[in-house]
Amino acid sequence: MMSLSIASPCGATFIPKINLSKSSFHGIRIAQASPARALSASTIRTTHSCSSLMVKMAKREEELKEIRTKTTEELQEEIVDLKGELFMLRLQRSARNEFKSSEFLRMRKRIARMLTVKRERELEEGINKRISRKLDRKWKKSIIPRPPPSLKKLQEEEAAAEAKESA
Repeated sequence: MMSLSIASPCGATFIPKINLSKSSFHGIRIAQASPARALSASTIRTTHSCSSLMVKMAKREEELKEIRTKTTEELQEEIVDLKGELFMLRLQRSARNEFKSSEFLRMRKRIARMLTVKRERELEEGINKRISRKLDRKWKKSIIPRPPPSLKKLQEEEAAAEAKESA
């Protein structure tokens, strides 16, 4: 009898014994267990990662508190910087340079959190969706193109290296 069980992420803590028997197809073993004792591998994995889930949630809450303490202008400046960093990551990927692929998701989520806080503030002020979009268009047109912080840092390092060589 084949079985599949679904449990909560922090549910069971025991590992069942699974009887393995050959199927009619040669060379493949099928796990067979009673429904009461069956536990999927993903459930076993999630029991060990439950504490890491709590840590991630705590970090997210800290990040949201940090974002909410900033003014709207500071949020907009950081959004521009993060979008520039995201662009630099895309360039690195297209040039097949080494980069951390996890940075894409982290930056996109941080930008989304900032935009969410910005929209929450607009709703508190009574700004509806239509006016919000007009303000966003105005804001995007007013952005002065500038290099992202990582590129500035790289340029400063190169300038310092050249100054060392020339001296």
